[in-house]
Amino acid sequence: MNRKFKVALLSAAVALAGCQSVNSSAHGHAENQTGAGDVAMPSPQLRADFIRGMDISMLPEIEQLGGKYYQDGHAQDLLHILKENGVNSIRARLWVDPMSASGEVFGGGNNTLARAIELGQRAQQNGMSFLLDIHYSDFWADPKKQQKPKAWQQLTFENLNQKVYDYTASVMKTLHAAGVVPDMVQIGNELNSGMLWPDGKSWGQDGKEFDRLSRLLKSGIQAVHDNDSGQDIKIMLHLAEAGDNGLFRWWFDEITKRGVDFDVIGMSYYPWWHGPIAKVKANMNDVISRYHKPIVLVETAFPFTTKNGDSLSNSYAGAGPIEGYSVSVNGQAQYLTDIMTLLNELPDHQGLGLYYWEPAWLPVKGATWSTRAGMHYSGDKGDMGNSWENQALFDFEGNALPSLKVFKGQ
Repeated sequence: MNRKFKVALLSAAVALAGCQSVNSSAHGHAENQTGAGDVAMPSPQLRADFIRGMDISMLPEIEQLGGKYYQDGHAQDLLHILKENGVNSIRARLWVDPMSASGEVFGGGNNTLARAIELGQRAQQNGMSFLLDIHYSDFWADPKKQQKPKAWQQLTFENLNQKVYDYTASVMKTLHAAGVVPDMVQIGNELNSGMLWPDGKSWGQDGKEFDRLSRLLKSGIQAVHDNDSGQDIKIMLHLAEAGDNGLFRWWFDEITKRGVDFDVIGMSYYPWWHGPIAKVKANMNDVISRYHKPIVLVETAFPFTTKNGDSLSNSYAGAGPIEGYSVSVNGQAQYLTDIMTLLNELPDHQGLGLYYWEPAWLPVKGATWSTRAGMHYSGDKGDMGNSWENQALFDFEGNALPSLKVFKGQ
């Protein structure tokens, strides 16, 4: 995710090529509403093994701050609500040490290993699979920033490479001791520009960028395999900008020619930032054919309202529509239906599924993307708050939206 929170208003004229036709009620002028009106929610036809996942990394922080979730007017555990609506997998991000040297937490969910273990346990207790997203940073890592953990910043490259192995191995051993072995592990997050800058940066260095990046990735991957508790843990490598075929070819050509062994290609797609869905479909088909790896759309979301639930402007604050979908519960539901259908219909069942990013990030006081300490660490000059609440699958008071039912499918 790009935490700069820049708003991009996209044209509304792009049709969804190759997917099922979009319900006309989900199109047209964006609506300032949270309800679904009298329009029935769509229900995509999906394979039984299709991943219907959620990244709920903010949940422990929101619960600690008093946030609650409701279905049909009754307060319930979020995992129970998600399971009842068809969700079958949970993703959790992991930061190395998300606090300052003086002990001030960075915010954004303060995603420690203890919290990742908690989410993994709760997922597995509800019969869901578990995806661990290791950022290899103390705070947000994305294409615009891949900052080394503060304790790693003075290491030589050789020692940094060893640290990636040792840290990953320690994470896996701790998970095993807690009875939580992930089904899949991401080595890095949105790696377009590499990881652990400047050593693992993918461009703008000395021509040996991918040599170093590949070694770092191999170390993390090897540590997972060496500590997999005898289970077949899948390895994901993840890029943002799912519609940029040139980016994916450049990056994965360089990685594969260096023999990096991975199982799944992860993509992020936010339609107001990343462009037409038709380009996403074309890229997915090309990547499957070129690298013979399955795909997971491991981050996506869509706004259900133009309203703002707190003092920080929304990541998408326009009136829409976006890619032809209205900013409404109906538009959100139809977008999800169509993107799930696209993935489900990729060749040879190579579209494994998707994860909705932070569907339960309520505008609870204190549940911010960053604290002052976090902004100081990352060098960001933004404001504290939550820019994502209008893209949740719950309204600002924590009530499940009708669009959540799309995850049940058929």
